Amino acid sequence: MNRKKFLMSSFAFGLSYAVNANNKLSSRQEKVKKIGIIGLDITHAAAFTRAINTAASNHPYGKFRVTAAYPYGSKTIPLSIERIPKITAEVQQLGVSIVSSIAELLKKVDYVLLETNDGNLHLEQALQVIKAKKPLFIDKPIANSYADAFKIFEAARKYGCPIFSSSSLRYITGLQELDRTKVIGADVYCPAVTEPSHKDLYWYGIHGVEMLFALMGSGCLSVKTVQEQGTSFYVGNWADGRIASLRGIREGKDDFGGTVFLKDQIVHLGQFMGYGPLLDKILPFFETGVSPVDEKETLAICAFIDAAEESKLNGGKTVLLQK
Repeated sequence: MNRKKFLMSSFAFGLSYAVNANNKLSSRQEKVKKIGIIGLDITHAAAFTRAINTAASNHPYGKFRVTAAYPYGSKTIPLSIERIPKITAEVQQLGVSIVSSIAELLKKVDYVLLETNDGNLHLEQALQVIKAKKPLFIDKPIANSYADAFKIFEAARKYGCPIFSSSSLRYITGLQELDRTKVIGADVYCPAVTEPSHKDLYWYGIHGVEMLFALMGSGCLSVKTVQEQGTSFYVGNWADGRIASLRGIREGKDDFGGTVFLKDQIVHLGQFMGYGPLLDKILPFFETGVSPVDEKETLAICAFIDAAEESKLNGGKTVLLQK
């Protein structure tokens, strides 16, 4: 083969190789499942993005990528206002594009993480996602009332949109391994700082409520709140006669944990292990559309919090949960 033919042949091979390589790259890019985030005013948004976008291609997270985010989020809660610029910069460094509206976000992604820290905004924001039928994870709290949470689930059924809501503390070490049918009671504790815009337990104490219901199930009938400086204590009565409690810590050393009473043993819950165990549930949910937490249980959590707030406002009177 003369030099001219050799160069032309090499050029054709190189062109073919480049086209094939680009096609393969394009194919891989097309297979990536795109996630959008609403609300960059909570540390979960950065943690989820980092875990997903830095995962190796052969990791279970590797077929997903957070590609776009709408930063708001609350424009009224001081903590949120402070966090938004910092978390926005952080996710941008991880390759996330920032959009100016939820409508714009929905055009760019397959799935949505609703991370807005303000539960008062969740109904309005969730409805936009639900109507677009994008599988939706709603971070804690699902809302700031039972009524709003019910409307979210009602809309999800109407539009056929899968939704899932949970606190990461549902997956604290040792909890998921327990046989819930053997649980006869539980005493759990968690930090419970409050925010004026929310009923007490919807802000931070919801982590403890989530743990309680993950252990006890959805059959709580009533709750009584004992309010003292630095601590709130909540006692719930379940329909089958079981009793469980939550200690909300606002002063002194705080942590997550609890004691679970079973028919054949007493178990002490382990440590909070970060957001990985929750993300391990969210990503398969996006693909299957099947929530690992029953709607009935999530609504029962909201009913418990609403009743606990009413009990507090009425001097510790026992309050029945809304059904």
